[in-house]
Parts: sequence; C-alpha cells; structure tokens
Amino acid sequence: MKKIKYRKVIPLVLLGIIVAMVFRSVIFASYVVDGESMQPTLNDGNLLMVNKVVYDLTDVDRFDVIVFHANKQEDYVKRVIGVPGDEIKYKDDNLYINGKYVEERFLSEFVQASNGKPYTKNFTLEEITGKTEVPEGKLFVMGDNRDNSLDSRSFGFISQTQLVGKVDVKYWPLSQASLSLGK
Repeated sequence: MKKIKYRKVIPLVLLGIIVAMVFRSVIFASYVVDGESMQPTLNDGNLLMVNKVVYDLTDVDRFDVIVFHANKQEDYVKRVIGVPGDEIKYKDDNLYINGKYVEERFLSEFVQASNGKPYTKNFTLEEITGKTEVPEGKLFVMGDNRDNSLDSRSFGFISQTQLVGKVDVKYWPLSQASLSLGK
C-alpha cells in the first residue's frame, strides 16, 4: 500500500481551491432576486448564478434573462425583448418584432389566466422611446411581470456596456432550481 505524501498533496489542494475561487469570482457572480418584476420566471429571494463572460464571446440573444447595472447602487434582472435593429410592437398581448409575431411561451399561462385583461399593454417602440428601432449598442428589456415591472417602458434602452451577464442558473430554493429560464 502506498503512502500519501502530504507535501505533494497539500499544494495541489490549495492550488485547486485558489483556481476555484478565481473561477467563481471572475466568470460567475451570485445574485439574489429582490422584488416581483420577473415573476413568474423568477421570484423574490431566488438565488441566481450569472455568467459574466458569455457576452465577451457571443452576442446577446432576444429573450435572454440578464443582470445589468441600473445605476451605481442597483443591478436589475430583466428579459431582453429587443436587440439592435429590432422594431417592437405589442398589440392584444402579442409581441411583434420587425412586423412578425413572436411567441413568448414563458408567459402563455399568465396571459391565459388574465381572463381577457391585457397582460402586456399595447405599445410601440416609437411611443415609448421616440425611436423606431433599437439603436446599435442598446437593448430593450422588460420584466416578465408586465403589470409590475420597472423596465425599458419606463427608463428606455439600456446600453450593452451596463451588462453584468446572463442568468444561467436559478439555484435556490432547490425546489425551483433551473438551468434554463425559458424562451
């Protein structure tokens, strides 16, 4: 039976711990959802893992759930509805991007449960922002709780430079854990 040489193992274990800490702090960030603006997808108190480097490697996709710096004190979590070049219109609870209907499956049960009352009030991008399309370098974001969300309908476009990252994992409470936040 071989003896374990602790002088060789301890540095490897310490190196592993240091690499894991750097990996977690540089690539991922942990966030706690504060508020109800992303219900039903995210609830107050959910814990999220945010991928901070994904947008250095790929473009932001429509319907990604993101975290961004709203101001110097607060970060918001919202869903990307419009990317640069998109024309956006909501009519009768239907999303139209560039004139084509786009299904929002993540909202379907809540639209149905609204009993004929609009879940998302009608608007066009031009009515909200004065622009006909999302400008280069900007995003149009909304909360999934459309009647109770401070989002681009209130504060306009966000700059892609405000992005913290993409929400990859909802990990708490365990009963609601998810690797995919629906598209």
